[in-house]
Amino acid sequence: MADNDIAEESPASGIPGPADGYLGDPAVRAEWDNRYSERQQLWSGRPNGALVTEVAGLAPGRVLDVGCGEGADAIWLARHGWAVTALEVSGVALERAAGHARDAGLAIDWVHATLTDAMIPPASFDLVSAQYPALLRTPDAAAERALLAAVAPGGTLLVVHHAGMETRQAHDGDFDPADYVWPSTVVDLLDDDWAAEVHEQRPRMAPDGGAGAHHTDDLVLRVRRLR
Repeated sequence: MADNDIAEESPASGIPGPADGYLGDPAVRAEWDNRYSERQQLWSGRPNGALVTEVAGLAPGRVLDVGCGEGADAIWLARHGWAVTALEVSGVALERAAGHARDAGLAIDWVHATLTDAMIPPASFDLVSAQYPALLRTPDAAAERALLAAVAPGGTLLVVHHAGMETRQAHDGDFDPADYVWPSTVVDLLDDDWAAEVHEQRPRMAPDGGAGAHHTDDLVLRVRRLR
């Protein structure tokens, strides 16, 4: 599936797409395309455990899956009655995700963009899910603000990340935790319009296989927008 095909499958999302089907930094897209191209399947193909747990008590509505990867979370949500908009920077990943959804007979709106460039309609999702996102931080906290802005009044933001990574030193390889969004950086922006319902570290329900399976604990943040 070409990028244009992915963009054209998303009319219901309200998120416009450019002619080439991608909104964002080409270098970020290339980095993730290269990573996905190294394997026929990067992730386990099963939904993230924290998502399944935290969504269990929510009534299905509109959901934005941020960094949908190969589509396991988006497909699980669609199967459970959610109207899914799935956003991803990698065209390689989106092609795989769209193929899996097509095989399952599920309709999902695919958006090929970075979070901060996607022009997401404000306050338009009952659930915004960011599972282990690789969102880059900026001085104006653009990514954190975009996550919060997408949530409708009464809706939920769920951010899950690997525990322990945020305290790693910058000299551990090329990874500097200060470059990325963490649940704690989202919490720093919360005001009286938000209620924190879950903010904790807990053992991860890790799927077998797939990148990241070695991580044993999650940081889980679930907040509800009051107004």
